[in-house]
Amino acid sequence: MPKPLPRTFYLPPPDIISKALLGKLITHRFEGEKLTGRIVEVEAYFGENDPAAHSFSGKTARNAVIFGPPGHAYVYFIYGMYYCLNLSCEPEGQAGCVLIRALEPVKGMETMARLRGLASGVKPALLTSGPGRLCQAMGLTRSAHNGLDVTDRNSPLIVHDDGYEPELIVATPRIGISKAADLPHRYFVAGNTCVSGPRK
Repeated sequence: MPKPLPRTFYLPPPDIISKALLGKLITHRFEGEKLTGRIVEVEAYFGENDPAAHSFSGKTARNAVIFGPPGHAYVYFIYGMYYCLNLSCEPEGQAGCVLIRALEPVKGMETMARLRGLASGVKPALLTSGPGRLCQAMGLTRSAHNGLDVTDRNSPLIVHDDGYEPELIVATPRIGISKAADLPHRYFVAGNTCVSGPRK
């Protein structure tokens, strides 16, 4: 596996981490194969002062990961059918996380298509555009991946850097939420076709 980003990378607040994560790579070691996607869209969720955050009502068994050490995967189940991947940030005891909204597939696209129940060779956006799609394509579930340390080289799930830097990052209000929906904490790589929501 490549060298993962260090834990110190995840210490700043979610909005800072969100922008820093754009362009980085997520790799999941799945059934002997490496599935890799480039992060192209994210949303920042803050602590107990953010009405849209899972941490708003305090620490629970479900959301404990985002109150723990930074650099861990927080995976939750939504709508009774989809998993969503978040990465914890801020020092231990302070809740903060970044929702990974979209990836650009880099490696393992045939397997991603199979996991999505799609034919090989489909458009990349159909594989990993959207938080539910990308978890399905990457083979991520709450039972297997919630709480994994993405800074550990031996982890099956890591975040790493190949030197890519986005030319332009766009900020908009977060989408798909009803509370604090006006805050501009959704960030994406301008011009990328795998972005899941509005691109302006």
